[in-house]
Amino acid sequence: MSAPLDVSGDELRAAPEVVSPGADAKVIQGRSLGRIAWTRLKRDKIAMGGGFVIIFLVLVAIFAPVLVGWFGHPPNEFHQEMIDTLTMQPKGGTGISADFLFGVEPVNGRDLFSRVLYGARISLLVAFFATLLSVVIGTIMGVTAGYFGGWVDALISRLMDIFLAFPLLVFALALVGVLAQFETQLAVKGDTLRILLLIFVIGFFNWSYIARIIRGQTLSLREREFVDAARSLGARGPYILFREILPNLIAPILIYATLLIPANVLFEAALSFLGVGIQPPTATWGGMLSAAVRYYTVPHFMFFPGMAIFITVLAFNLFGDGLRDALDPKSSR
Repeated sequence: MSAPLDVSGDELRAAPEVVSPGADAKVIQGRSLGRIAWTRLKRDKIAMGGGFVIIFLVLVAIFAPVLVGWFGHPPNEFHQEMIDTLTMQPKGGTGISADFLFGVEPVNGRDLFSRVLYGARISLLVAFFATLLSVVIGTIMGVTAGYFGGWVDALISRLMDIFLAFPLLVFALALVGVLAQFETQLAVKGDTLRILLLIFVIGFFNWSYIARIIRGQTLSLREREFVDAARSLGARGPYILFREILPNLIAPILIYATLLIPANVLFEAALSFLGVGIQPPTATWGGMLSAAVRYYTVPHFMFFPGMAIFITVLAFNLFGDGLRDALDPKSSR
């Protein structure tokens, strides 16, 4: 027979009659699902390492002007004294020194360290907000289709199929290229219009992936006992959606968002590489790789922006995998 427990608030305490003389009553504290997930995540050293790298990258992007002021030079400042006038390549092959930690670009001698740091601001900004747009649209569409069903589900599902079959890269190339022609006609200065276009194109046309996942989860949740209990108590659709179903979708939404961000980083780099992203002289990782292709004899020019993309994508993927395992109730970790 199990020992009786004294229930008081959120804690369980062994009843006095079953506690040995002289021994303190042991408090059994309950743990929330968030605390359990955090405990699991802390055990995954690889995922935690990826999380620390992500935090480091975000801080680098935010404080890029400060770091450049301490360790580098303005990203668009030319340093012709670092360039060999005969070969138009950096002196010493790379130009790496205490003043130029990553070396300099061929021909113009711009500081690669500064440009990689400023490139992080563009890449992460576009990736984060494009992912946010995809998650918001995908969650709304997925929950609506899964909960209401019927013709609403059929209509949204066919819309998902259309977006999934859409040649996104080709359309992005055409749309960004066409809309960019109106930059001079609109009252938008600098790279603001380009950034907004990239966020819209990448985010709006990627919502169907997460919508399909959320729809499947909603179809399962709407048949669960707690939803039936809410209906029996007179709860209406909006209450059930926002108070019963959406809180149970937080885990898949977070997991998919962490896996979608690196995909958007690569997509933004691809568009910049193809020349329809952020235009020079603004530094982006994809734009730097595009410029580096012409200078295959200067490997450091391609190495540093390439490694920045590689580390960013790897960190998000590792953290996303660890987060998925931590939030999975069936996980044995």
